Amino acid sequence: MSRIVGIDLGTTNSLVAYVDEKTGLPRVIPDQEGRVLLPSVVSFTTEGVVVGEAAKRLLVRRPATTVYSVKRLMGRGYEDVKEELCYLPFKVAPCDGIVKIQIGDREVTPPEVSAIVLRSLKERAEAHFREPIEKAVITVPAYFNDSQRQATKDAGRIAGLDVVRIVNEPTAASLAYGLHRLKEGVIAVYDLGGGTFDISILRVKDGVFEVLATNGNTHLGGDDFDRAIVVWLLDDILSEHGVYLGRDTEAMQELRLAAEAAKVRLSAEDRTTLTIPFEEFTYRRAITRAELEGLIEKLVDATLGPCRMAIADAGVAPSDIDEVVLVGGSTRVPLLRRRVQELFAKTPHSQLNPDEVVALGAAVQAHILAGGITSMLLLDVTPLSLGIETLGGIVSVLIPRNTTIPTSAREMFTTSVDGQTIVDLHVVQGERELAKDCRSLARFELSGIDPMPAGMPKIEVTFLIDANGILQAQAKELRTGKATAIEVKPTYGLSETEVERMVEESFAYAEADVEARLLIETRNEADTVITHVERALRQGGELVPVEEREAIREALEELRRARAGDDRGRIRDTTAALNRATEHLADVMMDAALKAALGSKRAAEIMESD
Repeated sequence: MSRIVGIDLGTTNSLVAYVDEKTGLPRVIPDQEGRVLLPSVVSFTTEGVVVGEAAKRLLVRRPATTVYSVKRLMGRGYEDVKEELCYLPFKVAPCDGIVKIQIGDREVTPPEVSAIVLRSLKERAEAHFREPIEKAVITVPAYFNDSQRQATKDAGRIAGLDVVRIVNEPTAASLAYGLHRLKEGVIAVYDLGGGTFDISILRVKDGVFEVLATNGNTHLGGDDFDRAIVVWLLDDILSEHGVYLGRDTEAMQELRLAAEAAKVRLSAEDRTTLTIPFEEFTYRRAITRAELEGLIEKLVDATLGPCRMAIADAGVAPSDIDEVVLVGGSTRVPLLRRRVQELFAKTPHSQLNPDEVVALGAAVQAHILAGGITSMLLLDVTPLSLGIETLGGIVSVLIPRNTTIPTSAREMFTTSVDGQTIVDLHVVQGERELAKDCRSLARFELSGIDPMPAGMPKIEVTFLIDANGILQAQAKELRTGKATAIEVKPTYGLSETEVERMVEESFAYAEADVEARLLIETRNEADTVITHVERALRQGGELVPVEEREAIREALEELRRARAGDDRGRIRDTTAALNRATEHLADVMMDAALKAALGSKRAAEIMESD
C-alpha cells in the first residue's frame, strides 16, 4: 500500500506522524523550523490565507477574521453552539442548520477551516518524505457523534486526503503506549485537550486492544480553563482600572493568550506575573497556582462524572484498572493529576509527551493498515446509541453505545395504518427515550410497499457501522422485496456537491495559495517585529545612545518600505536586519526589568519581616 500518515487534528494544536521503518517507532514530523505542533489557527486576510504560528500572531490584530478552536464547531448545528459564540471574536451564523463562519463578504464552514490545517500538515509530510501524501488516519474525540466524524472526513477530503480510518483519540493513545510497554491488563485513558474531554476503558491482551467503554464531553477542555481565568481578569481590571474590556475584541484576545500562558507556567511554578500592555494602561497581576486551582476546580471535577460512568459501563471497578494514561496538553495541570490519582487510586502515567501521544498512536494505526504491523488489532466502539423513531416518537435502539465496531444489527418493524405504501424512516443517535431528545441523523423513505392491513408488512431495518464509526442504514419489505438504503449524511454535514466544489477549488488554487501564504507569513512576521520595536522604542529608547536609536529607526523605515512590496526575500532580509539592530536594546531593557523585579522583591521581603 502507499504511505499512510497519522494526524491528530486538535482543537489547539495539530500534528502529523509516521512510523520509522528502521526503528519501528512512531515519530512526529516537524516543520522546517523544528516545531512539531501546528497551532490549529487559520487567518483570512485580504492577501490570502495563513495557518499555524503565522495565523496565531494575528489573533490580536485581526480577531474577526482569525479562526481558532474550530473543532468545537465541527459537525454541529447552530442551536448546539450558540451559547459558546459569545466567547468567539469571529462571527458565526446559521445557514440551513449548518454552522458557517462569516469572514468579510464570504462564508466558510468548519470543515473548510479544518481542511486548511490538514493541508498544511499534508505539505509538511510531503516535504519530509519528498513524495506525495494521499492517505491518512485522523483521530477524533471518542465522544464525537456521527455528524462530527463525517465532518472530519469531509475536511480530509477537501484537503486532498483519503481518510482511510477515523480513530478515537484515547484508543490511539493506547496504541502509542502499547508499542513498547503494555502487554496485558485494563487501561483507563484520560484525554483532556483544548476543547474536548474523553475517558476510555480498554482491555489489552495478546496484542488486541479492545475498548470496553467510552464517555466524555465535547464541550469541555483547556479553552474553558482559559475562559475562567479571563473572566477573573476582566473583573480584576474593572476593579483596579475602572475599565471593562469584555466588549473589546482585541483586548479579549490579549487576555485569552495571557491566560493560556499563565496556565502553562503555573503547571510548573507556584506563582507567575501577568504583564499586558493596553493603549491606556499596562495591567500587571500576580497569580498563584492556588488561585488558578480555585478558578478551574469545578471544571476539573466535571470530568470525573464521565469517568465513573465509563468505569461502570465497562463492568469493572477502579481497583481492576491496571494503568491510567494521561493524554492532552491540559493534563499537565497539577490539580487535574491529583484528582485523577484520587479517583483511580494510582499514579497516572505520562511518560510520552501528552501533546504528541495521539498523533503517535494514529501513526501506529496507519502503519497497521499499511501492513507494517500484524501483531496488533484495534477494536473500537461506537460512543452513542443508534436507533429508529417508532410510533409515538419512541426510539427503538438497534446498536447500543459502547458496541465494538465494525458491527451490524437488524430489527423488524411494520406499518401502523391500513393500506400504507410508504414508510418514513428516521435515524437518530443518543441515549434519550424520545426521538425529539436525540440527534437526528437522517430520514429516508421505503416506498412501493403493497397496500396491506396495518401490522402485515414485514420491514427489516439493518444498521451497519464501519470501522470509522460511520453509519449505513437499509430497509427492506420482506414480502415484496422492495428495498432502500442510505449512507447516513448527518443533518449538519456538507452536501456531496459542496464537498466536490471545495476539493476542486483546493486543487485549482493550490500553487497560488502557497505563494500567497508564504508572502503573507513573511509580512506578518515583519508586522510583529515592527510592532515590538515601536513599543520597545517608546518604553526603553532612552536606555541606549541617540545614534543607536537613529540606527534602529532607519532599519524600521527600511522594513516598512520592504513590507509594502511583494519581494518576499527582501522583506525577510530587512526583518533580520532590524532584529540585529535591536539586540542591544532588548538586552538593556531585560536588565532594567530584572533590576526592577529584584528591587520590588526585596521591598516585599522587608515588609514581610516588619
